[in-house]
Amino acid sequence: DSDIVARLGGDEFVIVLTGVEEIRLVANIAKQIIYSLGLTYKIDDHELHSTPSIGISTFPRDGINADDLMKNADTAMYHAKDEGRNNYQFYTDEFNKIAHERMTIEYDLRVALEKNQFELYYQPKIDTLDGSISGLEALLRWNHPKQGLLMPDKFISIAEETGLIEPIGDWVLNEACRQSNLWHRQEGLSLKMSVNLSPKQLCDPKLVERLHEIMKKYKIAENKLELEITENAVMTNTEQAIDQMTAIREAGVYLAIDDFGTGYSSLSYLKSFPIQVLKIDRTFVRDIEEDEDDAAICRATISLSHDLGLTVVAEGVETKAQKDFLTSHKCDSLQGYLFSRPLPASEVLQYIKKNLNS
Repeated sequence: DSDIVARLGGDEFVIVLTGVEEIRLVANIAKQIIYSLGLTYKIDDHELHSTPSIGISTFPRDGINADDLMKNADTAMYHAKDEGRNNYQFYTDEFNKIAHERMTIEYDLRVALEKNQFELYYQPKIDTLDGSISGLEALLRWNHPKQGLLMPDKFISIAEETGLIEPIGDWVLNEACRQSNLWHRQEGLSLKMSVNLSPKQLCDPKLVERLHEIMKKYKIAENKLELEITENAVMTNTEQAIDQMTAIREAGVYLAIDDFGTGYSSLSYLKSFPIQVLKIDRTFVRDIEEDEDDAAICRATISLSHDLGLTVVAEGVETKAQKDFLTSHKCDSLQGYLFSRPLPASEVLQYIKKNLNS
């Protein structure tokens, strides 16, 4: 309702987008337009195709009035024509670079799924009572053939926008359970495996069925698989999310709220979530030694969680002082570089054996 689509004349049109927070969203819309206009048009007995060229200017960077914005968008459009048509170009070179990198990553992600370029690393969670390993969190990495090992922040947002997050998330879930089964069969290990669940996966009506399949396939015992969900993922459609989470619990899977305190859920909702674990975000742990507000938030979160019957995990623990503070306030488990960085599967057993010996 807030945008404008208009015909300038001839075969030229203008679209005005408002309230755009990130430039990549503009590129995504331009890409959708190119796809839609590129579909086959059947007129009489003919099949016709259109190849649009799109130029993009942004306010206020490329102009502070309509005339300048139109002129610069027109310049960018002719650049798109020079590039062979059927593409979009920003007036600003920097934005063109961002858009190009995004398109490249999207293409490479599809190749990565086909050629199995993903890998899971595992970060231990340490029990504060006896120092034992209480579980492992599976963390996704991408072995990019040209850029090397990529962290999720480089590609997850693009995977979510393009719908690739669902097959990638399914691969992560399957691989984590496969590895857990392998360690159990070969080494007798029975550690709880935590896997991050994307908002789109949480909304998938086939998720619970898929969980049953994977757990049966790899003989995952009840409550030995834990799904970590962010606050915002739950709050997007709260009633539907709660129903889905309830079904997940009935399937014998643990549920954790990740990054607690960084989203916008209320305490009234927290008591309604069928969860067993609450994770304190690293942003509150990081300055716990100097910032009394962060210290108070951590103390209150631990106390509240225990009153609600929840287990508490603090992530991002990097110093002994952080460990001592959280332990003294009875946080159940700790996770962070003080204990271990995320490890490839080949190094996990060595770490576990070292931990047992110590």
